[in-house]
Amino acid sequence: MNREILRLAIPNILSNITVPMMGVVDTALMGHLPDAHYLVSLGVGVAVFNFVYWGFGFLRMGSTGFAAQAYGARDAKQLSLVLFRAGLLGLFIALLLLLLQSPLWELGRLIIRPDALSAEHARQYFHIRILAAPANMLLLAITGWFLGLQNAFYALLIAVFSNAVNIGLSIFFVHYAGMAIDGVAWGTVIAQYSGLLLALFLLIFRYRSYLPLPQLKELLHWQELRQFFSVNGNIFIRTLALIFVFTWFTAQSSRLGSDILAVNTIFLQMLAVVSYGLDGFAFAAESLTGKYIGRGDRPALQRMIARLFVWGFALSALLSLAYLLFNESILRFFTSHEKIIRLAQSFGIWIILAPLVNNFAYLWDGIYIGATAGRSMRNSMLIAAFAVFVPLDLFLQPLWGNHGLWLAFTLFMIARGLYLWKGYRKNIPGFQS
Repeated sequence: MNREILRLAIPNILSNITVPMMGVVDTALMGHLPDAHYLVSLGVGVAVFNFVYWGFGFLRMGSTGFAAQAYGARDAKQLSLVLFRAGLLGLFIALLLLLLQSPLWELGRLIIRPDALSAEHARQYFHIRILAAPANMLLLAITGWFLGLQNAFYALLIAVFSNAVNIGLSIFFVHYAGMAIDGVAWGTVIAQYSGLLLALFLLIFRYRSYLPLPQLKELLHWQELRQFFSVNGNIFIRTLALIFVFTWFTAQSSRLGSDILAVNTIFLQMLAVVSYGLDGFAFAAESLTGKYIGRGDRPALQRMIARLFVWGFALSALLSLAYLLFNESILRFFTSHEKIIRLAQSFGIWIILAPLVNNFAYLWDGIYIGATAGRSMRNSMLIAAFAVFVPLDLFLQPLWGNHGLWLAFTLFMIARGLYLWKGYRKNIPGFQS
């Protein structure tokens, strides 16, 4: 069981870590430019972009859960249907995003309310980066499908390749081509399409037997389609609530001043490293939970979950220790502005605690995704966001400023994990009596 968890988790950790590395490098590139406005602009641009984009992460999560259950049941037809349904839905969403990009930007700008100079740079970043929408949506669907088939290695190849292209191009455009925030945006766009080409090649190379287009009647089978949209709809609502939390967090940071926004922009990149690293075990949980539920193997499912939390805690403890021991070195990687570094150190306790606190929620999320228990995931996020985070932030931030904001966010993460833990016996099939 440990070997099976690590066989999936290690490639997922490696591939996931490359994802925030793009943001880390982009933040470092902007943080070392003479004008600190570029760092603030990137924080605003990423927040608005995530506000628009993150909601569609259900394309990966839903694909993984449904594909893993079909794989466990050895149902080749269902595997093909999952792939095409997710891919067609992804293309439809990408078209909508491209058509609606201007009003979406204005909505995000009104929510965050950055200063005029930061808003102009952030707008440029947003309108370039959204051009990658078709590639991004298809990559979510295909990568999730690979993970459902227990093929974490292909997900690793795609992530490493596209993110290496992204980092290389961003450095070239900023340092050698004289570009600024537009350079890191174009680096991401080109990298996303490069990753899609590799994903399609791997799909044809290994899984061509699943590629003949299913009959329209099969794609539109009402009961299966209803379940597909029900689970993905719940994950979509759950992700929108998560986006709301991060957008609120950025907006509240902006109201505390440009220096606090710069600090929290760096911290959110450090938090992304934590979340994507720990998500390696969460992704393993998605694949294995779906497989064991599809196979009807309840004892294996229960053993896997118990071992999963041991491995997750070990990794989270290492990440917390790294942030404790090397906090100043990490901050200096992100920025050369001494005032920002000193201010960040005064809030460092929150980023040190984050891996240990957040790990619990991440792992339960993965288990629930594999079980396609989208409704419970939705409820956990809605309660944690609107009954815990927002009221606590409104109460604590006027008292303690940025410490109050981070305390509210930490309690939000705790509430997510506790809700999912409390309901697992009722919502995860392998634990139902």
